[in-house]
Amino acid sequence: MFSQVPQPLHYAETLLQHFALLARAATGDALLGGLVESAAQLSGCELSQLYLLDATHTRLTLSAEWQDGVLQPRAESSLPSDYDGEQLLQYCLCQNQTLSLNELDSSLHQTGFLPEAPQAWRSLLCQPLLDEQKQVNGLLLIASQRARDLQGFASSLGHLGSFAIAQLHLLQRLRTTDAPYTPTPVSTPCASGYGLIGDSPAMRSVYQLISKVLHNPVSVLLAGETGTGKELVARAIHDCGFRRSKAFVVQNCASLPENLLESELFGYRKGAFSGADRDHQGLFDAADGGTLFLDEIGDMPLSLQAKLLRVLQEGEVRPLGSTATHKVDVRIVSATHHNLRSLVEEGRFREDLFYRLAQFPIELPALREREQDILTLARHFADKASAFLQRNPCRWADRTLDQLASYAFPGNVRELKGMVERAVLLCEGGELLPEYFNLRQDSSPDDSGMNLRERMERVERSLLLDCLRKNRGNQTSAACELGLPRRTLLYRMQRLSISPADV
Repeated sequence: MFSQVPQPLHYAETLLQHFALLARAATGDALLGGLVESAAQLSGCELSQLYLLDATHTRLTLSAEWQDGVLQPRAESSLPSDYDGEQLLQYCLCQNQTLSLNELDSSLHQTGFLPEAPQAWRSLLCQPLLDEQKQVNGLLLIASQRARDLQGFASSLGHLGSFAIAQLHLLQRLRTTDAPYTPTPVSTPCASGYGLIGDSPAMRSVYQLISKVLHNPVSVLLAGETGTGKELVARAIHDCGFRRSKAFVVQNCASLPENLLESELFGYRKGAFSGADRDHQGLFDAADGGTLFLDEIGDMPLSLQAKLLRVLQEGEVRPLGSTATHKVDVRIVSATHHNLRSLVEEGRFREDLFYRLAQFPIELPALREREQDILTLARHFADKASAFLQRNPCRWADRTLDQLASYAFPGNVRELKGMVERAVLLCEGGELLPEYFNLRQDSSPDDSGMNLRERMERVERSLLLDCLRKNRGNQTSAACELGLPRRTLLYRMQRLSISPADV
């Protein structure tokens, strides 16, 4: 630990003195201020900063700062939950890696987190601080206005910082019963929406939920109608989270028969079955350290659900044809348009697996529930399609925007995207007109001249059609959602002249 510091014995004695000083701190502020002062004095640096994560790992806050021999006023500033914009802090926090730079280059490194100083900051050391479970819960940073190699201080300052944070948690526990209740600050989700588009209240709620799981290794279950963007959300959770440097692997559980799906997920050994002439790595191994996105998890066969449950419980995979298991570290994000609770009640989905997958469920809103995002998405898709076709951006006719805003979009964002791309292909005059959009209009007669019964039947027909389209024509699922016996649903479909072709 002391091999790279000058006067190792003197440094070790001084380090022990600082440990003793921190152990005697009676308040949290004194403890954190003492830590940054100790780090600056031990390293001989002009600046020392302490960043702490909150309990949900969604806010990184500058909690203490020591500069030029003075403890600075506590700054109430924090980074968003994906820590975007500060790549140096982001790297240390998400990769759990020490960062030592002997020569800071303002053209290469973003250093907006460093305070202004008469001279430029020349060297920097950023050390992750770990808890008992080896999880990062903060960063200790030192910086100098001279070009220096600060790597030798990393290990000792890391131990000192971890000790101080453990002491802080102890002080907080001792004062919990006496201190008045103060509400925990609400974490602020990423202002960019994690690469997703939409500013409606429904989408802001989704961003808030995403911010809670970016840096917590819980299993996430994405639910919602088909076409709502479940894979985009899964990719956002991976790309903005702590596994971003590892693989993001996608598998649709409905796209392969049971035997092929099992061999794809778990892999196989040579000779496991006819045609297995070599070892094959499964998707769990391919995603080791990263994220495995299992789309349409509700369509996974029951026999495979048992094997998936073991991976979630034990973190072990046994390839086909092998008698040995091996450990994998994979985060599971799953998605379904089915009501998994209903499948559990019907015996088509394991209850224990459901609770494992749904540690943190996120329900994605249908496009009709986020009306103010429709035109924003439409313009985005049109601009992308125009750029792909190497055309100038198209103008939007007011009548077109009015019709899009009033359309229900049973296929959600996927339907809107395909509709806009088709319209851009058809557009010849540079203006997107209503006739370029294949909007399914209600062919029912106008309400005028209809009696009460006819109007009620029209409303009922529209409701049944929406529910059937939402469940992709599955009458059992639609009946369950409507709270009707399937026989009653079939009777009403026949009475209202609803055929499978209408769905």
